[in-house]
Amino acid sequence: QVFFVESGGGLVQPGGSLRLSCAASGSIFSGYVMAWYRQAPGKQRELVARISSRGSTNYADSVKGRFSISRENNENTVFLQMNRLKPEDTAVYYCNSDPPLRNWGQGTQVTVSS
Repeated sequence: QVFFVESGGGLVQPGGSLRLSCAASGSIFSGYVMAWYRQAPGKQRELVARISSRGSTNYADSVKGRFSISRENNENTVFLQMNRLKPEDTAVYYCNSDPPLRNWGQGTQVTVSS
């Protein structure tokens, strides 16, 4: 089984930045497309950004130009740098593979508010 542990969330003012981290267990990490997802209250979980094993990236239109995903295969870690945050970015953020595995972590709460 693969497990994910997300961290780095918090309360930030609009226009601020946060850097999320995700530690994944399991030796299969380096071969997987990894992604960050988010789920806002009352909404479905959505894919925010993905990164291939070779480092190719894709982003949801809503975060393009503001968020940046990266990974360290040697450390089984994936990151999400979030800049120019907006109130609509408020959500619980999760990492998983793409497509996602059955196991989800607890996520990390990001709240953007003045």
